[in-house]
Amino acid sequence: MKLRSVLLALLAVGAIGGMGALLYAWESPIAPIDPRSARATDTVMVRRGASLALLGDCATCHTATGGAPYAGGLAMPTPFGTIYSTNITPDPETGIGRWSEQAFVRALRSGVDREGRHLYPAFPYDHFTRVTNDDANALYAFLMSLDPVRSSAPPNGLPFPLNIRLTLAGWKLLFLRQERFVADPSKDAKWNRGKYLVDGLGHCGACHSPRNLMGAEEISASFQGGVAEGWRAYALGRSSPSPVPWDEAALTDYLARGSHPQHGTAQGPMANVTDNLSLVDPADVSAMAYYLASLGKGEARTSAKIPVPKGPGRLPQVAGAQAATLPLQSDPGGAIYGVACASCHEGGRPLPLGGVSLGLSTALADETPANLINLVLRGIPASSDGSARPIMSGFGDVLGDRQISDLANYLRTQLAGKTRWDGVAKAVADARANR
Repeated sequence: MKLRSVLLALLAVGAIGGMGALLYAWESPIAPIDPRSARATDTVMVRRGASLALLGDCATCHTATGGAPYAGGLAMPTPFGTIYSTNITPDPETGIGRWSEQAFVRALRSGVDREGRHLYPAFPYDHFTRVTNDDANALYAFLMSLDPVRSSAPPNGLPFPLNIRLTLAGWKLLFLRQERFVADPSKDAKWNRGKYLVDGLGHCGACHSPRNLMGAEEISASFQGGVAEGWRAYALGRSSPSPVPWDEAALTDYLARGSHPQHGTAQGPMANVTDNLSLVDPADVSAMAYYLASLGKGEARTSAKIPVPKGPGRLPQVAGAQAATLPLQSDPGGAIYGVACASCHEGGRPLPLGGVSLGLSTALADETPANLINLVLRGIPASSDGSARPIMSGFGDVLGDRQISDLANYLRTQLAGKTRWDGVAKAVADARANR
């Protein structure tokens, strides 16, 4: 009888706990609106919202390859499965045309859609929760000013129980802190503006911070480096592996142009970020750089060998081609470097064919070879706006995995002056598979 009473008590406690969990996880729907009532008429607010959307990199994630801007459908691979971005044009059936401003702001800050469903944190509402009311309203006005596009995203490819959205309530309970941005009175206006953009709409930490086993950012290790779509998002501030410390001027130039002669060219997901930042108010980019510079410069890495293509030691060149030639080396990686790389990286060529001196490359100094291998495989395409940024041919169809491994080991040890990476061969195979 006593055992039965204990079991009944445990069942009651479990039932009450389960009921409480469901009540916590449940979010009420927000009534739909007539799409015609939400059409933006304030052109100033719409223009401001358009700039904020660029700062938030919204089109990048909400536009599928070959699809209409903001119509969603982009596949976003995660360690837990594939998530597809949603349509955020004002289409009433497949987009947000029936969303009120209240519904939009709730989704932005709390990760809950109009119908009350929890959103996956691939949508970085853990950063957008800092966005002010005015900026959230301007974003809404801009999105509702777009031409509606009828387009439904494919179903997410997530295993059980992650495909049940109620489980996200537990994730939010553990990791989501819904806090508005509060200015630091000890800092000036430019620093506070930069921090607001970096931590909020810019959601820089979403890529540049490590994540735990449940996919949440490790707040104690903010900006200590992360992974995004197979690319390494380098650590920022004092932890940056860059051989040449970043300063405010270099950060401003890099963010606005996507390239800097001492730090290379933005590639992978960062290329989209800098493309968008090149179109916003330069004062906002300057503020972001000002804040990021305040995180610290780190220490100069003096072990790297940085060739300077000037003076009596300059490498010989072929007339008209400006191609540097190196003596043939017995090291297989060095031989590949001499034939395939040195003509651009040590030949003194101007942009766009001139490459950064590889002794300055953060890709060589970082703790993993991921970005170097991606660059060798894919190359660097010409800029879409015609600016004189570096370009580079991809060697994925020319060099085999063993050759790329040999090249990576040579560059790492001889030009960066560091010990070999572990697992280079596997990293090459993984990058080629994801190419």
